Amino acid sequence: MSYFQKKFVANSAAMRVRFGPGVRHQVAEEIHRLGARRALILSTPQQADAAMDLAEDVGALAAGLFSRATMHTPIDVTTEALAHAREIEADCLIAVGGGSTTGLSKAIAYRTDLPQIVVPTTYAGSEATPILGQTEAGRKVTLTDPKVQPEVILYDAELITSLPVAMTVTSALNAIAHAAEALYARDRNPLSTALAVEGMRAFAESLPRVIQAPDRLDARGETLYGAWLCGTVLGQVGMALHHKLCHTLGGSFDLPHAETHAIILPHAIAYNAAAVPDLLTPVTEIFGGETPGAALHGFAAGCGAPLKLADLGLASSDLDRAADLATQNAYWNPAEIDRDAIRHLLEAAYCGRPPGS
Repeated sequence: MSYFQKKFVANSAAMRVRFGPGVRHQVAEEIHRLGARRALILSTPQQADAAMDLAEDVGALAAGLFSRATMHTPIDVTTEALAHAREIEADCLIAVGGGSTTGLSKAIAYRTDLPQIVVPTTYAGSEATPILGQTEAGRKVTLTDPKVQPEVILYDAELITSLPVAMTVTSALNAIAHAAEALYARDRNPLSTALAVEGMRAFAESLPRVIQAPDRLDARGETLYGAWLCGTVLGQVGMALHHKLCHTLGGSFDLPHAETHAIILPHAIAYNAAAVPDLLTPVTEIFGGETPGAALHGFAAGCGAPLKLADLGLASSDLDRAADLATQNAYWNPAEIDRDAIRHLLEAAYCGRPPGS
């Protein structure tokens, strides 16, 4: 199948990407390649041990460690980390973890232009983008800037064999969301579409194998490959309704990032499918099902993903406010944004009903 378009613009960021079991042990080599000598290593509290292991690996190149990264990149945490970076005179950043840690690294880099090395432990894909989402006063705002794009990414399948299956599934669906929305992006191009299709295919084939045998390096490696492709797509094209809804629910209601993406994805894709059925054909071809929304819902359910926003702590009384916020300053979207229709979508996702019901 050809993804040719008569007119398009494609932008590709310059970055170094390395894949391979054990490649995390090459961080010191990458620090030297950047001409750096004083690395600040970042993590969440839950992954402080992994950050400590990495600090031991790089030895004297580790100038400090900050292990308080958190979801949605709150400005106050960034301010604290930035002060620490300046105090230790850091000349590069090492992020080991998922989207929370990568987000903190990006937020520091945005303010300092320090080079970044990211060692992902989930499938968030944000490491492959120049996009930063930050939360302040209960609102999550995104920006795009070349300073935010990490210079080096090290994908190590050994690091994610211990990622719990539940987190594996929601993180994968988070990545798949980037690719699914890229299919109808206003600024899509043949390369972004090809990357999106291949990224979804990689997850469709490898994620069930990971669920069956979480320590399989070959399957874990293919999921990381899917995450890289889906993240690269996210960095090339604009996102739409799905991401707006998730940014609203995460930034204003503090819902967990990956789980929210997993639940909203089938509903947002179903909302847009009527407007762009042909563009979403790859979704049904890859995941099965009669419609794109049903295909993604069935795949998520089969993988044991969460299906209800109610299970994440959202209250039914929050739905009206969520609909109001999600339709304010709306992202471009292929289907018209209607507040009542969005409220219905959120209610279906809240209750765990199939998309479109």
